[in-house]
Amino acid sequence: MPAVVTPPPTGSAAPESSVPTGATGFGTASTRHGGTASAAPIGVGHAAPSTSSNGLATAQSTDQPSGGRIPTGPTGLGTASTRRSAEGAAIPPLYCPPPMRDDPLLAADVNERIVAWAGSIGLYEGKLDELRDAGFGRLIMLAHPDCDDPDRLLAAAKCAVAEWAVDDYYCDAGASDVAPDGTPSSAEAELGPRLELAAAAIDPVHLPARYAARIEQALQADPIVRAFRSGFAHLAEFSTPAQLARLRTEIAGWFIALGAEAGWRQSGRTPQAWEYLTNRQPHSFLPCMAPIDMVGGYELQAAEYTDPRVRRVITTAALASQLVNDLYSMAREDRSDGREFNLPTVLVAEEGCTRREAVLRTAELHDELMHRVELEAAPLAAVGSAELRRFLTGVWAWLGGSRAWHAESKRYSDK
Repeated sequence: MPAVVTPPPTGSAAPESSVPTGATGFGTASTRHGGTASAAPIGVGHAAPSTSSNGLATAQSTDQPSGGRIPTGPTGLGTASTRRSAEGAAIPPLYCPPPMRDDPLLAADVNERIVAWAGSIGLYEGKLDELRDAGFGRLIMLAHPDCDDPDRLLAAAKCAVAEWAVDDYYCDAGASDVAPDGTPSSAEAELGPRLELAAAAIDPVHLPARYAARIEQALQADPIVRAFRSGFAHLAEFSTPAQLARLRTEIAGWFIALGAEAGWRQSGRTPQAWEYLTNRQPHSFLPCMAPIDMVGGYELQAAEYTDPRVRRVITTAALASQLVNDLYSMAREDRSDGREFNLPTVLVAEEGCTRREAVLRTAELHDELMHRVELEAAPLAAVGSAELRRFLTGVWAWLGGSRAWHAESKRYSDK
C-alpha cells in the first residue's frame, strides 16, 4: 500500500528555531530503546526526522541524556516553568512525542476567535481573560498539525471548550446547587439533568408540538448547552452525519462517566485505582480525538473506527492523555476541596504511598499505555486503509500536542 504523507501546513510558520522537532511517529520506541517497555521515558526532545517503511514519520533522537541518565524533569516545548517547580510537584519525564508543528500566529488567530465566540454566546461571562490565557487555540493548533484552516480549527475548538466548560460549570467547586426551576438542590443531583439537556443539544429531541417551545427555551438558557449546539453546527459544515454520530457516541460515554464521578463526590468516597482508570477511559479526551479526521478533511469509515483492534489503540491513547491531564492539573485540583479526582490522589489513598511516589507511579502507567499505543498502532497503520493510517498518525500527533499544551497552559499553572 502506498505511503500516505501529510503535506506540511501552508499557514504562517513560526521561526525555524521555535519549531520543536523530535520523534513523531510510531516505532520510535524501538529505534531508541530496543522496543522494551522498561526503556527510560523521554521528554519532548530534539531529533532528526526520517521515514519508516510503512510511511509513518520516525526519528533518531539526538537529545539522549548523557551517561544513560534520565532527565530530572520534562524537556522541550513549554516545560521550563515545570522544571523550575518545587521538587515534590515536578512532573516526571513522560514517554510522549513532541508536537509536530508550532505555529504561534495560527494559534493566536484561533484563540482570539474562540474568545470572540464565547463572548457572543455568554460562555465564561466575566472570565474571558482567563479563557484567553488558557490558550485553547494553541491546544488545537498543536493537536491538529494536518490542518492550517483557522475556521476548521475553530469548529473543533468550540466543541473542546464546551467540553472543558462542563467541568467548570457543572462539576468544579462553585457549580450551581439550584435546579432550573429555582428549587434548592445540589450540584451532584443536578448534574444528570444538565448533561441530559446538553445531550439534547447535540442529538436534537423531537417533542410533541405543545412542548417544542419549552425545550427550545431551556436549550437557549444554558451557556454550555449553547456552546455544544454552536460547536456541532459549525463542525457539521466539515463533517458527514456518520462522523458527527461518532462524536455524539464518545460524548455520551463521557457523560455517563461524569455521572459516576458525581456519585463518588456525593458519597464522599475515593474510588479504587481500577475503578478510577475504568472511569477515565471514557472520561478522557476521546471526544477531542474523535474529530481528528473531520478537522483533517477526510473520513475514517465506521467499520475501521469501531474495529476492536483500532478501538483498543484509540481508547488506550485517550486514557494515556488523561493521565497527562491528571499530572498537570494536580495543583488546580488541590484547590477543589475534594471535588476533583486524579490518579495520584487515588493512589495515595489506596496504597498509602507518598504524593511523590504516586506521581512517579502515574508516569509509569502513562508510559506503559503509550508503549502499547505505539506497539499496536504501527501494524494497524501498515495494513489498514490510507484513512486509518492518517487517523492513527493524527492520534499520535494529538498526544504530543496535548502534552505540550498542558505543560505550558496557564489553566494548569500552580501560581
